[in-house]
Amino acid sequence: MRYHTILFDADGTLLDFKNAEETALKKTFADHGFPFDEQTNHLYQQINHGLWGQFERGEIEKSVISTTRFTRLFQALGIAADGVAFNTEYLYNLGDGSKVLPGAKELCAALAPHCRLYIVTNGISKTQYRRLGGSVIQPYMSDIFVSEDTGSQKPLKAYFDYVFERIPGLDLKKTVIVGDSLTSDIQGGINAGIDTCWYNPSHAENAEQIPVTWEIDDLLDFIEIAEGKRGRNLAASMQPQQPCMVE
Repeated sequence: MRYHTILFDADGTLLDFKNAEETALKKTFADHGFPFDEQTNHLYQQINHGLWGQFERGEIEKSVISTTRFTRLFQALGIAADGVAFNTEYLYNLGDGSKVLPGAKELCAALAPHCRLYIVTNGISKTQYRRLGGSVIQPYMSDIFVSEDTGSQKPLKAYFDYVFERIPGLDLKKTVIVGDSLTSDIQGGINAGIDTCWYNPSHAENAEQIPVTWEIDDLLDFIEIAEGKRGRNLAASMQPQQPCMVE
């Protein structure tokens, strides 16, 4: 095997976060009798993605996301409600979202007998453990590392230092991270000095030209990469990976 240790991002890579998020939002809004339409969802996505971007860049603490996103949304919509309490209910409903993406279970089942598999995720610990614990991929994982428990987050090197210290016998040359986010997963892998695999099913443009070791649009293509072969739809960018000094 080319890789002995594989770090998987959770949401958007193995877990179907879009489905979990939409279901949780609709349920929480319905429980309060608030209307939830495409315009509301679009505004929420703008607010939420902006806050998570700030968190990944180390500009805010994670707690700011929980206390701010729905408060800002309700202010913009003119809804008189407690955004912090609403966020707590939303996270509970989100915890039920354990659906995996196509190929995720098959990928983990194929790799687990030969490699150690880990989850590396930026998220709320209680929610992520519930979601992953109820998923079909949980039995294949050696461990789960949630940023809230580590004191840091992807893509910061400190997050990966925490993870690496807790993986016995780790060989960085035989380690790879697989994820859908260039700025979080791929940049994080570069910062940590390991190979990267960008899962890009929508064929998004790599506008920032972040160097990736491998690129796939089908999760099952990674099996051949891990085995030392090229994936069926592989689009590899073999540019040298230079660490980005983000601390």
